[in-house]
Amino acid sequence: MDDDDAQREAVARVLVAGGHSSQCFHLAAPLINALRRETFDLLVLDWNVPDMSGLEVIDWAQKNLTPAPPILLLTSRSSESDVINGLNAGADDYVVKPVMGGVLLARINALLRRTYPDRGVGGLETYGDYVFNLPAEQATVRGELVPLTAKEFGLALLLFRNLHRALSRGHILEAIWGRNPDLPTRTLDMHISRIRTKLQLRPQNGFRLTPVYSYGYRLEQLTDGWTDEEQP
Repeated sequence: MDDDDAQREAVARVLVAGGHSSQCFHLAAPLINALRRETFDLLVLDWNVPDMSGLEVIDWAQKNLTPAPPILLLTSRSSESDVINGLNAGADDYVVKPVMGGVLLARINALLRRTYPDRGVGGLETYGDYVFNLPAEQATVRGELVPLTAKEFGLALLLFRNLHRALSRGHILEAIWGRNPDLPTRTLDMHISRIRTKLQLRPQNGFRLTPVYSYGYRLEQLTDGWTDEEQP
């Protein structure tokens, strides 16, 4: 988010060149509207934007998103007090303009690595009783192989990699089916139902996969002793 067109476009070019996709916003209001509908892995915010400050956006994200994505403040405010106030407000990193594109990309990549660590060892990712073999695209539950299609495997892995994080329908569709997929409306819901059944993602097995109204889906790992009724 930056109201400077040249700066906003420069950041977008750096992100795309680094293999990331990005959405650009010149004001805070459209960004917040997008955050209500979509999932973002990281926010790059300017401090001084006409309708809301970057710090106000951080405050909104922390109060309304669970969890809030990592946030990098990219601003011309360079005093020690500004850096302290920005970090204390909840920014995960603070970069002063102007900054070289390579340096900015490295800071963004470092922040993404810290927030979304690679849990794979030897091509395997393990989440309790669930083991995902990435090279073979196979999943096992308590040592038993579960037959999954390639899309089901990718969807299940995406959900496990984002435990307790609500993922928007748009984010899931793009991650698994690519941008602008020409799919029947219920395709995602059908795949969710299948992996819930095949992987036994039920409260009695320690997991709950539920819809988030008007948004998407969330996979949660439940604490021992959870006794509430199972969600659909």
